[in-house]
Amino acid sequence: MATMSIANTILLFCVLCLALALVSHADDRSVFLSLHAQARKAVAVGALQWSSTLEEYATDYSQRQASNGCQLVHSHGPYGENIYWGYGAGYEDPEAAMKLWVDDEKAYYDYDNNVCLGGKDCLHYTQVVWKNTKQVGCGTATCSNGEGVFVTCNYYPPGNIEGQRPY
Repeated sequence: MATMSIANTILLFCVLCLALALVSHADDRSVFLSLHAQARKAVAVGALQWSSTLEEYATDYSQRQASNGCQLVHSHGPYGENIYWGYGAGYEDPEAAMKLWVDDEKAYYDYDNNVCLGGKDCLHYTQVVWKNTKQVGCGTATCSNGEGVFVTCNYYPPGNIEGQRPY
């Protein structure tokens, strides 16, 4: 029986870890797309296409923020953007970010008057369902202190244009 060298064992381990990371990343992508599609379908707006350019931008920004303490600061880049920081069981996945942006904020959007009610934020929700937005890309990164995850989704064309309704 042939024995595997330590180098080959390490190489195999690295390949398996990379494969698991790629599967997890693809799973996140499909979750983000599915949850965006559900929110948009609820207001009769078409589904978004995944953009690798937006994903790269979001991933880069998430990683920079994660290495900088996961501060909730927008990139102020050329795209629409939703950001999220989550910590603890049930708060470190795409579903948690989307719940905050869609489920938690939808109730505060008043379509008739095109405003957020009661001083509450609803602009993450309106970006998700913005009718003219066609592409999305998201990225996540674990905070450098190991406490939590930073999530960014970027949108093109950007939404939340003053004076316009999202749908």
